Amino acid sequence: MKHNKRTFKNMLSLTLMSGLILTAPMAWAGEIEKAVDYRQGVMNVFSWNMKAMSDMMKGKTPFDQKVFAGHARDLANASGLNLMPGFPEDSESEESDALVEIWMEFDDFEAKYKKLGEAARGLSEVAASGDKASLGEALQVTGKACKACHKKYKN
Repeated sequence: MKHNKRTFKNMLSLTLMSGLILTAPMAWAGEIEKAVDYRQGVMNVFSWNMKAMSDMMKGKTPFDQKVFAGHARDLANASGLNLMPGFPEDSESEESDALVEIWMEFDDFEAKYKKLGEAARGLSEVAASGDKASLGEALQVTGKACKACHKKYKN
């Protein structure tokens, strides 16, 4: 009877360990999907706010200084998020436009992201001041910071 209990315990342990080993890649895949969702969500916030401000500056929508300042503030806040955890290794995905160069030149990618944050904070300060003449230039600087990443790291 002792032998059967020991055999049963060994089989149970082996079964549990096998289950953990087999599900670990699925759990990692789930974490990667979450990371991709996170980075895409943040990028959507960037895009939403940049488009609204750009449309105002181009006359596609009426210019409203308070609304513009709100978008600039939201962009600055979003660019202050730590986006790098959204780019773990092996998170290249068919559902993502991120190019493999991100991981090959991660320090440069991170530096470009920091420049976006600096530009967005500058835009937010100008927008809060209400100086419409300076908004175009500040928005261009921020747009160039966005494009610097897109040009090199986005499909």
